[in-house]
Amino acid sequence: MLRRGVIPRDQIMMQWFRPMVQTLTVLGLESSCDDTAAAVVRQTEGEPAQVLSSVVHGQTDLHSAFGGVVPEIAARAHAEKLDVCVQQALEQAGLTLQDMDAVAVTAGPGLIGGVMSGVMCAKGISAATGLPLIGVNHLAGHALTPRLTDGITFPYLMLLVSGGHCQYLIAHGPEQFTRLGGTIDDAPGEAFDKTARLLGLPQPGGPSVEAEAHDGNPKRFRFPRPLLDRPGCDLSFSGLKTALMRMRDQIVAEKGGLTRQDRADLCAGFQQAVVDTLAEKTRRAIDLYLDTSPAEPVIAVAGGVAANTAIRAALESISADSGARFTAPPLHLCTDNAAMIAYAGLERFRLGARDGLDLSARPRWPLDQTSPAMLGGGRKGAKA
Repeated sequence: MLRRGVIPRDQIMMQWFRPMVQTLTVLGLESSCDDTAAAVVRQTEGEPAQVLSSVVHGQTDLHSAFGGVVPEIAARAHAEKLDVCVQQALEQAGLTLQDMDAVAVTAGPGLIGGVMSGVMCAKGISAATGLPLIGVNHLAGHALTPRLTDGITFPYLMLLVSGGHCQYLIAHGPEQFTRLGGTIDDAPGEAFDKTARLLGLPQPGGPSVEAEAHDGNPKRFRFPRPLLDRPGCDLSFSGLKTALMRMRDQIVAEKGGLTRQDRADLCAGFQQAVVDTLAEKTRRAIDLYLDTSPAEPVIAVAGGVAANTAIRAALESISADSGARFTAPPLHLCTDNAAMIAYAGLERFRLGARDGLDLSARPRWPLDQTSPAMLGGGRKGAKA
């Protein structure tokens, strides 16, 4: 019989050998295009992740006069702002570099000058502090964001739809993705930007076109729905942009210019064509995903174009029809940010991933290493 207050020896041994719950805090850096960002993310194993800080410095004003992102200007701005972003992110989190467990950085794909700026900054931090360095695929950052925000489990279907990329992926793990299809030329975000430029709307084009479309008639102009006559989940938006340009020129030739209603109707027709195309391709991707018999089907969307309310509404409706749960990150985590990079780095870190100071910046970096590379290279970076 044990005396009161005495702990049995076997219970003591169990406490000694009980696995320790690990809490990781990761600094993330993002500079793949025209947003310079830093963030701090913390997660205790088995619990939801916390975004302790997220700082984003955009470059819209620097590129507005050029109608698009100028890589050289973007790279220079990243080099000037990265250390400022890091300092602000740490201050917002109330932490120092000594409180970090690792530093994660976008190592590709993207505009090579910007990616190099981020990688070199992260290398400097790693070399100075001894923090482990984790290179992150920018697309994986977007693809894993629903796990950061909603804690969803693998496998899930991801539509990654951003300024330079558009892919349907089945996410099996932090580093394991199967691509079902993607764009063979322009991504939707590029098409929105080009449409805005053709119609004299400000950049970035996505929000501008969406705002104009709100007051337009989507049925006045009938634009093509690219590749719907072909099987599979591949997409194309270059021809859609060209069709809009020809319709604009026809109206100008007939009337001597565009009225505000003409412009709104063009935007509404263009946006509806994008929505219809993504809706049908998503139905096909869902069928392929459900064939894998996921225990709890989840359809997720991420990337800058996921902020478009018409696209979100269509995808949510399709997911409901299929019986799958639909999830989309908050709008501020759809566009480029460093919180997604910090979280993706955290997931890689838990798997034992570490990179050396020879980490290279990569303009191309496909998530699915087994599928053939997508064709084409867009204005915002080569297709992965």
